[in-house]
Amino acid sequence: MDEPGLSKSDILVTVEDENTLVLKSAGKRKREDGDEEGCKYIRLERKPPQMLLRKFRLPENAIVSSAITAKCETGVLPVVVEKHPPPP
Repeated sequence: MDEPGLSKSDILVTVEDENTLVLKSAGKRKREDGDEEGCKYIRLERKPPQMLLRKFRLPENAIVSSAITAKCETGVLPVVVEKHPPPP
């Protein structure tokens, strides 16, 4: 998931009901203001949300106890959920 302008401290990753991954953020995106030759402009690629809330249903073979990792780098949040191996 890409969320430009949000830092890792602004995003909360939790699991609800043992099968739903929830991403929440009430953080505000930072705007890039620029002054170039007396001209003032603001550059935003997307409208900033009031609150971010996304829910994803996890597969039945997902390991939700301790095998979920998330790392926020430069506005991109990769979330990795490990799964049990398929039965033989």
